[in-house]
Amino acid sequence: MQDLILFLEMITKTNILKRTVTPEQLFMLSVLGVNAGNYFYNLILGRILGPEQFADAAILVTFLLVLSFMAMTFQLVTAKFSVVFEDSIFSAFISKVYKNAIVVGLTLGVLTIAFATKLQALFNTSSSTIFVIFGCGVPLYFLMSVNRGVYQGKKAFKSLSITYQTEMISRLLITLGLLFFFNIQSSTVIAIGIVASLGFGLIPFKFKIQPLKNLKVISSNDNKLVRNFFIITAFYELTQIIINNSDILLVKHYFESYDAGLYASLALIGRVVYFIAWMFVMLLLPTVVQLKKDGKETAHVLFKYVGYVSAIAIVIVLGCYIFPETVIRLLFGEPYISMASLLWKYALATGLFAVSNIFAYYYLSLDRYIPVIISGVFGVLQMGLIIGFHDSLEQVVTMQIVAMVLLLVVQFAFFFLDALKNNCISA
Repeated sequence: MQDLILFLEMITKTNILKRTVTPEQLFMLSVLGVNAGNYFYNLILGRILGPEQFADAAILVTFLLVLSFMAMTFQLVTAKFSVVFEDSIFSAFISKVYKNAIVVGLTLGVLTIAFATKLQALFNTSSSTIFVIFGCGVPLYFLMSVNRGVYQGKKAFKSLSITYQTEMISRLLITLGLLFFFNIQSSTVIAIGIVASLGFGLIPFKFKIQPLKNLKVISSNDNKLVRNFFIITAFYELTQIIINNSDILLVKHYFESYDAGLYASLALIGRVVYFIAWMFVMLLLPTVVQLKKDGKETAHVLFKYVGYVSAIAIVIVLGCYIFPETVIRLLFGEPYISMASLLWKYALATGLFAVSNIFAYYYLSLDRYIPVIISGVFGVLQMGLIIGFHDSLEQVVTMQIVAMVLLLVVQFAFFFLDALKNNCISA
């Protein structure tokens, strides 16, 4: 009898939780879990492989991040116009996006395979095979991103969460399984694990791609809206690639593998604020688009997410400043301890970028593109500074802080000048 009472109490508590926790909150918890899993994946690789071999692993993970930003163009376009378009127009739009994603994915995959040897020489990796294997998975990522864009735009957060979870869990299990049970070169194992996980990341995949000739034709005005948004989003994702990943690629090019591996561990820890901030970006875009569609005020959404991300960034930077050696020992181990003095500085650079990123995505949701161009300018500036000043790893990090401080100042200035202008006009 007592067991029955406990069971009924558990069911009651579960039902209360379902009623009190919103789908958005569940998605945020899911994203935190996925980010934790991806972190665990990288930390395990760092501990198993050591700094020198981890440098090769970091290149593959960086290529995956670069690919994710490229494919994110399709995801954001799909998410936005999943809100704007309805019924038959939406079906025609989504079928066209899927087909374009397949074409782009296949093209980039073939190019990656064709230039595998040159990529090996450029980034000083132990094998060109890893790029061949990686190239085979590129089309899958683009399909997966469109699929996620549909769920993001429709706010189907349960399905969206599942796609991220299946990708993360499968990559973790497959990679670690191959490393522990088979005698295969580590970088090849990582490439296989990444490609296999992209297939699992397609789950759930429900949309049926239909022949365009059987669907309603999208008007020229709607086509123009989609094209313009796609172009500016692609440009912005390019700036994300430059700001987020150019430092690791340039360090791998300019420094020895051992130093590059140390830097990769620094980057992984310091970027935790960016990965946490990304879940707010996922919620920001469809919310702002819907409010704009309904003719409602949107600035309060920007303030809310800037506040969240700023608070998270401050906590992480302070933690890295106060306990740098403890953090590195816990996460990567003693071989990486020489990076302790740079940890808070890298976290600061990433935190500044994460906050400025909220401004850019906010205006992108409103079809305002100047902040996107601003990000592009400072992304190029950051890369130029690193190319010009890379005598040490500390100098590389300092150049990023300089670029990101300037970027955030300019983004804030644009927002306040824009707000002042609009208030003057309305008055």
